[in-house]
Amino acid sequence: MKRSGWYCPPNRSPVAAKLFLASSNAGKLAEFRALASGSSISLDLKLFPNFDVVPLFEEAAPTFAENSAGKALYYSQHTSELVIADDSGLVVRGLRGRPGVHSARYAGENATSTQRIEKLLREMQGKSGKEREAYFVCVLSVARKNRALAVITARVDGEILETQRGAGGFGYDPIFYLPALRKSFAELNAEEKNQHSHRGKAFRRLLEVLPGVL
Repeated sequence: MKRSGWYCPPNRSPVAAKLFLASSNAGKLAEFRALASGSSISLDLKLFPNFDVVPLFEEAAPTFAENSAGKALYYSQHTSELVIADDSGLVVRGLRGRPGVHSARYAGENATSTQRIEKLLREMQGKSGKEREAYFVCVLSVARKNRALAVITARVDGEILETQRGAGGFGYDPIFYLPALRKSFAELNAEEKNQHSHRGKAFRRLLEVLPGVL
């Protein structure tokens, strides 16, 4: 029987996997669970236990892939279960790739999403055309006992708006515009965002390859 790009023999149970998300963010967990619903893989996805007790992994690498894989490897040393970690951010052509891996800390360690957006919009003043082209990137990594099993990268291309639009989403969503849909990320409903987002694309690809690495 053919299911979502992998083969499940007729009399064999679907693949089941237990994963700990290397995060204490319940919202991110809910997003991943929504993406996993309906999958042929039975996923038991939970936040990493006692995440705040384990010394924090420093995401100091210059690339999303290094930060994502490093985080998964680091936390996998503290459990025998699979660990999934992500690193994602916004890359803007007119800012020479910024904010990039510093997306979450772009306006300072404790800055709000509003403050980060305001800083980016100030830096984008006077820029037009191709300078406003941007993309969101997400790298998902899975590791077990300090061994990387999968590293998946996905991106979604768009443009930076001059003003915020929409009340949904989080982070830079209100200023990231998808020309094909004529909506900002913050104007998408949950189903639309899961379909088009960088994180949704990466997670669906991960579900395709996961049975082969378990």
